[in-house]
Amino acid sequence: MGDESVQQFLTQLATERGASIYTQRNYQQVLGEFCHWFETERQHPPSWPKLERDDFRSYLRFLGRSGLSRAAIQLRFSALRSFYKFLIRRGGVEASPIKNILLPKPEKRLPKFLTVEQMAALLHAPVRELAELQKNSERPIDPGPFLRDVAILETIYSCGLRVSELCGLRAEDIQWREQVVRVRGKGRKERLVPIGKHALLAIENYWRALPTQPVAAAPVFLSHSKKGKPIYPRLVQARLKRYLEIAGLDPQITPHTLRHSYATHLLDAGADLRSVQELLGHAHLVTTQIYTHVTTDRLKRAYDEAHPRA
Repeated sequence: MGDESVQQFLTQLATERGASIYTQRNYQQVLGEFCHWFETERQHPPSWPKLERDDFRSYLRFLGRSGLSRAAIQLRFSALRSFYKFLIRRGGVEASPIKNILLPKPEKRLPKFLTVEQMAALLHAPVRELAELQKNSERPIDPGPFLRDVAILETIYSCGLRVSELCGLRAEDIQWREQVVRVRGKGRKERLVPIGKHALLAIENYWRALPTQPVAAAPVFLSHSKKGKPIYPRLVQARLKRYLEIAGLDPQITPHTLRHSYATHLLDAGADLRSVQELLGHAHLVTTQIYTHVTTDRLKRAYDEAHPRA
């Protein structure tokens, strides 16, 4: 993309705002799509200070005709809105032409989550596969990758981490005595999250299988035991899919589902919403409120057991 303002915005996203690689990629794609649409429609590239509200209303109609979901349309206008805020701060434009444009409300989708029993089966899946391979193989099987995967699953579920947060964990982030982990979340925000003894034990078992134990800024989880590079999201997803199949669960489930399960199980056991918000690293309580649907079953059970006229 040759637009200088857009390039400056994307650079600022990466450096000053500490946006994740996914946000950077999505925003770059959105701005590129808008520029392509505008040039096709108007026969010249957009001049951002000269664009008007009607230009973006036309773009909104185009997106609607394209069959995009409401969430996808919201994402595109969120990126454009952030870009115009950047231009205003830099003095490139005086006001945003996107302001007050009515967008379709996004569909309310409840997060998928695993039950406690399903989660237990998933956590045991790497051990099951290792035992099966050792039983049927004539050659020695390296337990390292399976011990790592147990530790990864335990840590995501114990701490409710995003996969990017998991991949960014360093050895020095684990405070063993206090049983907390320092997590770097979105926008470089840090938070301390409790980590359970099962996850800590799993990490210890994994580290014992490594040639050298990670220290200081070394990654907690390695993509390969001999290379020293951190694990990456696609590998986490691939290994998860393998264990979901072993556990007899939907292989389309993502690492984020484990984070949903973490929040769901906390709330279902009686944790308050504000605490779960802080544990998840949500900036706004409304983001966490989507999980409150799971408390309905608990409340109904309590009502049925306690109310004399239930």
